[in-house]
Amino acid sequence: MTAIPGLTDGDVLTAVEGVRPGRESGEQVAEVFARGAWTGIAEPGDGVAGAFVGTFGAADALALVGEGTPPGGHPELLEAFDRWRPRFDPAVALRAFRNAAHLGIRLLLPGDAAWPAGVDDLGAHAPLALWCLGDPSAVRALRRSIALVGARAATGYGERVAADAAAGLADRGFAVLSGAAYGIDGAAHRAALASGGTTVAVLAGGLDRFYPSGHEQLLRRIAAEGAVLAELPCGFAPTKWRFLQRNRLIAAASRATVVLEAGARSGSLNTAGHAAALGRPLGAVPGSVYSATSAGCHRLLREYDAVCVRDAADMAELVAEPTGDLPLEGLEPVEDPLERRVLDALGPRSRRLDDIARRAGLGLGETASVLGLLTLEGTAVELPDGGWRRGR
Repeated sequence: MTAIPGLTDGDVLTAVEGVRPGRESGEQVAEVFARGAWTGIAEPGDGVAGAFVGTFGAADALALVGEGTPPGGHPELLEAFDRWRPRFDPAVALRAFRNAAHLGIRLLLPGDAAWPAGVDDLGAHAPLALWCLGDPSAVRALRRSIALVGARAATGYGERVAADAAAGLADRGFAVLSGAAYGIDGAAHRAALASGGTTVAVLAGGLDRFYPSGHEQLLRRIAAEGAVLAELPCGFAPTKWRFLQRNRLIAAASRATVVLEAGARSGSLNTAGHAAALGRPLGAVPGSVYSATSAGCHRLLREYDAVCVRDAADMAELVAEPTGDLPLEGLEPVEDPLERRVLDALGPRSRRLDDIARRAGLGLGETASVLGLLTLEGTAVELPDGGWRRGR
């Protein structure tokens, strides 16, 4: 077994057995552990990490990060090592495995029977592993699933359409995939459960911390009757950047995405953008022309060739229709991703540069550069003690 830096073989074996009970006898223990460890080292969607692990294997790639010497000296890899190294801590990874085992969380890997094969279409940006709380067979059901997404501040109209659609899709044998947020997501999950269907939620943080907290009981029920997935290990909190990256999994794991109600700058348009980029069928439910909460849906219908859908029957037809690539540009609010990650890492009180970089998953130089821009904009404030906090 390839050694994991800083851990004994016994520790690694016990950790893997805790999250993969009944694992295959030929499974490489170090490779499994390393894939789980990488979910806490690289931010979701890190294409350099995906390519690096794909080239060297997860265990050897992890060992190279531990040594601190990137092979080849490629500038992009040097920058990646700069952001991975502060998070390289085998003891933290081991604790995440132990916490997951204690909570009954399982680790899914590419090639598993329960692996949602659609996410592989993300290429180097696909998840290296997924953490699962619930029944893995529910994840297998995503092969025939439709993602229902929309506004958190949904209207009664939007929630009713979502509930009717989820129930109708469940009756037709489709799994319902969403993000467990307030509003449309919650209505879709509840209706699918009430109809005896399969529903899966994808979270933007670790599964030891359900978010939103007001949906804790709903998420426990989803885990009991379906499954809850996360790309990040226990101990990681959701941030706006991670929500945006979570959306790519919802779009990729499902056969089609339907936006039921969305404002002009709704995060669900980000999910629609990922679906379009992947060539997945995209549907949108129309609303009143006077309703700001339907402005995003109307934009999808007018500008991005989304299919107008009214009910579960229309949505089910999406997966039978041929679809071409749809334009991605403009489907989500324009926002610099590095600035978003640094802003997510800032708090109301002073934080040091190295702490901000570690939280953001970026290198020190990269973080300092972004902080300089944010300081000029007033969204970050440099303090006399040398730290930074969030600005206006």
